[in-house]
Amino acid sequence: MNAQARVAVVTGGSRGIGRAIVERLAAAGLTVRFTYVSREDAALALVERLRAQGHRVDAARVDARDASASGAMVDAAIEEHGGLDLLVNNAAVTSDRLLALMEPAQWLAVLDTSLNGLFGATKPAVRQMMRQRRGRIVNLTSVSGLVGMAGQTNYSAAKAAIIGFTRSLAKEVAGVGVAVNAVAPGFVDTDMLAGFTEEQRQAAAARVPMRRFGTADEIAQVVAWLGLEAPAYLTGQVLVVDGGLIG
Repeated sequence: MNAQARVAVVTGGSRGIGRAIVERLAAAGLTVRFTYVSREDAALALVERLRAQGHRVDAARVDARDASASGAMVDAAIEEHGGLDLLVNNAAVTSDRLLALMEPAQWLAVLDTSLNGLFGATKPAVRQMMRQRRGRIVNLTSVSGLVGMAGQTNYSAAKAAIIGFTRSLAKEVAGVGVAVNAVAPGFVDTDMLAGFTEEQRQAAAARVPMRRFGTADEIAQVVAWLGLEAPAYLTGQVLVVDGGLIG
Protein backbone atom coordinates (compact mmCIF):
# COMPACT_ATOMS: atom_id res chain seq x y z
CA MET A 1 0.00 0.00 0.00
CA ASN A 2 1.18 3.52 -0.66
CA ALA A 3 1.28 5.97 2.23
CA GLN A 4 -1.81 7.84 0.97
CA ALA A 5 -3.94 4.75 1.63
CA ARG A 6 -2.71 4.15 5.15
CA VAL A 7 -4.50 4.89 8.42
CA ALA A 8 -2.84 5.36 11.81
CA VAL A 9 -4.13 5.84 15.36
CA VAL A 10 -1.88 7.47 17.98
CA THR A 11 -2.87 7.61 21.65
CA GLY A 12 -1.73 10.63 23.63
CA GLY A 13 -0.90 12.75 20.59
CA SER A 14 -1.44 16.35 21.66
CA ARG A 15 2.00 17.08 23.10
CA GLY A 16 5.57 15.90 23.50
CA ILE A 17 6.56 12.64 21.83
CA GLY A 18 2.97 11.92 20.80
CA ARG A 19 2.67 15.22 18.93
CA ALA A 20 5.97 14.60 17.15
CA ILE A 21 4.73 11.15 16.10
CA VAL A 22 1.49 12.60 14.74
CA GLU A 23 3.46 15.19 12.79
CA ARG A 24 5.82 12.57 11.32
CA LEU A 25 3.03 10.23 10.26
CA ALA A 26 0.92 13.02 8.78
CA ALA A 27 3.92 14.29 6.83
CA ALA A 28 4.40 10.77 5.47
CA GLY A 29 0.90 10.95 3.99
CA LEU A 30 -1.06 8.84 6.48
CA THR A 31 -4.54 9.63 7.70
CA VAL A 32 -4.00 10.08 11.45
CA ARG A 33 -6.43 10.01 14.35
CA PHE A 34 -4.93 10.84 17.74
CA THR A 35 -6.29 11.05 21.25
CA TYR A 36 -5.94 13.55 24.04
CA VAL A 37 -7.50 13.84 27.46
CA SER A 38 -6.94 17.31 28.96
CA ARG A 39 -5.10 19.55 26.50
CA GLU A 40 -7.95 20.29 24.10
CA ASP A 41 -6.37 23.60 23.10
CA ALA A 42 -3.13 21.88 22.08
CA ALA A 43 -4.98 19.07 20.30
CA LEU A 44 -7.18 21.40 18.26
CA ALA A 45 -4.25 23.66 17.42
CA LEU A 46 -2.30 20.65 16.13
CA VAL A 47 -5.23 19.50 13.99
CA GLU A 48 -5.73 22.99 12.57
CA ARG A 49 -2.04 23.43 11.74
CA LEU A 50 -1.66 20.05 10.07
CA ARG A 51 -4.90 20.39 8.10
CA ALA A 52 -3.71 23.79 6.87
CA GLN A 53 -0.68 21.96 5.48
CA GLY A 54 -2.97 19.59 3.59
CA HIS A 55 -2.76 16.61 5.94
CA ARG A 56 -5.64 14.36 7.03
CA VAL A 57 -5.72 14.51 10.83
CA ASP A 58 -8.39 14.46 13.50
CA ALA A 59 -8.46 14.23 17.28
CA ALA A 60 -10.69 12.52 19.84
CA ARG A 61 -10.93 13.15 23.56
CA VAL A 62 -10.33 9.78 25.22
CA ASP A 63 -9.23 9.03 28.78
CA ALA A 64 -6.68 6.22 28.41
CA ARG A 65 -7.67 4.91 31.83
CA ASP A 66 -10.97 3.83 30.24
CA ALA A 67 -10.31 0.69 28.19
CA SER A 68 -13.82 0.70 26.72
CA ALA A 69 -13.51 4.27 25.49
CA SER A 70 -10.10 3.51 23.99
CA GLY A 71 -11.52 0.52 22.16
CA ALA A 72 -14.53 2.48 20.90
CA MET A 73 -12.21 5.13 19.48
CA VAL A 74 -10.25 2.54 17.50
CA ASP A 75 -13.46 0.86 16.31
CA ALA A 76 -14.72 4.24 15.08
CA ALA A 77 -11.50 4.87 13.16
CA ILE A 78 -11.70 1.44 11.51
CA GLU A 79 -15.35 1.94 10.56
CA GLU A 80 -14.74 5.41 9.15
CA HIS A 81 -11.63 4.56 7.14
CA GLY A 82 -12.24 0.92 6.29
CA GLY A 83 -9.16 -0.45 8.02
CA LEU A 84 -6.17 0.29 10.21
CA ASP A 85 -2.50 0.00 9.31
CA LEU A 86 -0.67 1.38 12.34
CA LEU A 87 -1.45 1.76 16.04
CA VAL A 88 0.93 3.72 18.25
CA ASN A 89 0.25 3.32 21.99
CA ASN A 90 1.86 6.39 23.51
CA ALA A 91 -0.50 7.67 26.23
CA ALA A 92 1.20 7.84 29.62
CA VAL A 93 1.57 9.95 32.75
CA THR A 94 4.08 10.15 35.56
CA SER A 95 3.48 10.64 39.27
CA ASP A 96 6.90 10.16 40.83
CA ARG A 97 7.33 9.45 44.53
CA LEU A 98 9.23 7.04 46.73
CA LEU A 99 7.16 3.90 47.22
CA ALA A 100 7.08 4.35 51.02
CA LEU A 101 5.27 7.66 50.49
CA MET A 102 3.24 6.83 47.38
CA GLU A 103 -0.52 7.19 47.54
CA PRO A 104 -2.75 4.51 45.97
CA ALA A 105 -4.12 7.13 43.59
CA GLN A 106 -0.62 7.83 42.27
CA TRP A 107 -0.03 4.13 41.66
CA LEU A 108 -3.34 3.64 39.88
CA ALA A 109 -3.18 6.78 37.76
CA VAL A 110 0.11 5.71 36.18
CA LEU A 111 -0.70 2.03 35.67
CA ASP A 112 -4.28 2.61 34.51
CA THR A 113 -3.24 5.22 31.94
CA SER A 114 -0.47 3.07 30.48
CA LEU A 115 -2.13 -0.33 30.62
CA ASN A 116 -5.91 0.11 30.36
CA GLY A 117 -5.57 2.20 27.23
CA LEU A 118 -3.01 -0.22 25.83
CA PHE A 119 -5.42 -3.13 26.22
CA GLY A 120 -8.47 -1.19 25.09
CA ALA A 121 -6.95 0.27 21.94
CA THR A 122 -4.94 -2.77 20.90
CA LYS A 123 -7.69 -5.42 21.11
CA PRO A 124 -9.87 -4.03 18.27
CA ALA A 125 -6.77 -2.93 16.35
CA VAL A 126 -5.22 -6.38 16.36
CA ARG A 127 -8.51 -8.03 15.39
CA GLN A 128 -8.74 -5.79 12.34
CA MET A 129 -5.09 -6.34 11.44
CA MET A 130 -5.52 -10.11 11.70
CA ARG A 131 -8.46 -9.90 9.29
CA GLN A 132 -6.35 -7.78 6.93
CA ARG A 133 -3.32 -10.04 7.46
CA ARG A 134 -1.16 -6.96 7.76
CA GLY A 135 -0.51 -4.12 10.17
CA ARG A 136 1.95 -2.75 12.69
CA ILE A 137 1.75 -1.83 16.36
CA VAL A 138 4.34 0.29 18.13
CA ASN A 139 4.21 0.67 21.92
CA LEU A 140 6.06 3.40 23.80
CA THR A 141 7.84 2.08 26.86
CA SER A 142 10.89 3.58 28.63
CA VAL A 143 14.35 2.79 29.89
CA SER A 144 12.63 2.96 33.29
CA GLY A 145 10.90 -0.28 32.35
CA LEU A 146 14.23 -1.92 31.56
CA VAL A 147 16.44 -0.85 34.46
CA GLY A 148 14.12 0.79 36.98
CA MET A 149 14.39 4.30 38.36
CA ALA A 150 14.25 5.31 42.02
CA GLY A 151 11.06 7.20 42.74
CA GLN A 152 9.33 5.61 39.74
CA THR A 153 8.11 2.22 40.95
CA ASN A 154 4.69 2.94 39.42
CA TYR A 155 6.07 4.19 36.08
CA SER A 156 8.77 1.49 35.89
CA ALA A 157 6.19 -1.21 36.62
CA ALA A 158 3.86 0.11 33.90
CA LYS A 159 6.63 0.40 31.33
CA ALA A 160 8.01 -3.06 32.13
CA ALA A 161 4.50 -4.45 31.65
CA ILE A 162 4.34 -2.85 28.20
CA ILE A 163 7.53 -4.69 27.23
CA GLY A 164 6.02 -8.02 28.29
CA PHE A 165 2.80 -7.19 26.47
CA THR A 166 4.72 -6.32 23.30
CA ARG A 167 6.74 -9.53 23.25
CA SER A 168 3.74 -11.73 23.99
CA LEU A 169 1.47 -10.12 21.41
CA ALA A 170 4.21 -10.24 18.78
CA LYS A 171 4.26 -14.03 19.13
CA GLU A 172 0.46 -14.25 18.89
CA VAL A 173 0.15 -12.36 15.61
CA ALA A 174 3.45 -12.92 13.79
CA GLY A 175 1.92 -15.69 11.68
CA VAL A 176 -0.71 -13.37 10.18
CA GLY A 177 1.62 -10.62 9.01
CA VAL A 178 1.32 -8.24 11.98
CA ALA A 179 4.47 -6.82 13.59
CA VAL A 180 4.51 -5.57 17.20
CA ASN A 181 7.49 -3.66 18.57
CA ALA A 182 8.30 -1.14 21.29
CA VAL A 183 10.44 1.97 21.62
CA ALA A 184 12.15 2.76 24.94
CA PRO A 185 13.25 6.41 25.17
CA GLY A 186 15.70 7.66 27.75
CA PHE A 187 15.66 11.30 28.88
CA VAL A 188 13.66 13.29 26.33
CA ASP A 189 13.18 17.05 26.56
CA THR A 190 9.38 17.18 26.92
CA ASP A 191 6.82 18.30 29.51
CA MET A 192 7.68 15.23 31.59
CA LEU A 193 10.95 16.94 32.52
CA ALA A 194 9.26 20.26 33.27
CA GLY A 195 9.54 19.66 37.02
CA PHE A 196 13.33 19.35 36.90
CA THR A 197 15.36 22.21 38.32
CA GLU A 198 18.29 23.42 36.23
CA GLU A 199 20.63 21.55 38.56
CA GLN A 200 18.63 18.35 38.11
CA ARG A 201 18.63 18.79 34.33
CA GLN A 202 22.39 19.19 34.27
CA ALA A 203 22.89 16.16 36.51
CA ALA A 204 20.57 14.04 34.36
CA ALA A 205 22.24 15.12 31.11
CA ALA A 206 25.66 14.34 32.60
CA ARG A 207 24.57 10.69 33.00
CA VAL A 208 23.98 10.40 29.26
CA PRO A 209 27.08 9.58 27.19
CA MET A 210 25.91 12.04 24.52
CA ARG A 211 25.67 14.68 27.25
CA ARG A 212 22.23 15.87 26.20
CA PHE A 213 18.57 14.94 26.26
CA GLY A 214 16.87 13.48 23.24
CA THR A 215 14.23 15.36 21.30
CA ALA A 216 10.66 14.28 20.75
CA ASP A 217 11.25 14.20 17.01
CA GLU A 218 14.19 11.80 17.41
CA ILE A 219 11.84 9.34 19.11
CA ALA A 220 9.18 9.97 16.48
CA GLN A 221 11.67 9.13 13.73
CA VAL A 222 12.18 5.67 15.23
CA VAL A 223 8.43 5.12 15.71
CA ALA A 224 7.71 6.13 12.12
CA TRP A 225 10.46 3.84 10.84
CA LEU A 226 9.03 0.89 12.75
CA GLY A 227 5.54 1.69 11.55
CA LEU A 228 6.31 2.36 7.90
CA GLU A 229 9.72 1.13 6.79
CA ALA A 230 11.11 -1.56 9.07
CA PRO A 231 11.45 -5.09 7.66
CA ALA A 232 8.36 -7.23 8.14
CA TYR A 233 10.59 -9.80 9.86
CA LEU A 234 11.30 -7.37 12.72
CA THR A 235 8.86 -8.05 15.56
CA GLY A 236 8.84 -8.50 19.33
CA GLN A 237 11.74 -6.09 19.79
CA VAL A 238 12.42 -3.13 22.10
CA LEU A 239 14.45 -0.37 20.45
CA VAL A 240 16.24 1.73 23.07
CA VAL A 241 16.78 5.39 22.12
CA ASP A 242 18.66 6.87 25.04
CA GLY A 243 21.94 8.44 23.89
CA GLY A 244 23.81 5.47 25.33
CA LEU A 245 22.39 5.84 28.85
CA ILE A 246 21.98 2.15 29.64
CA GLY A 247 24.43 0.78 27.10
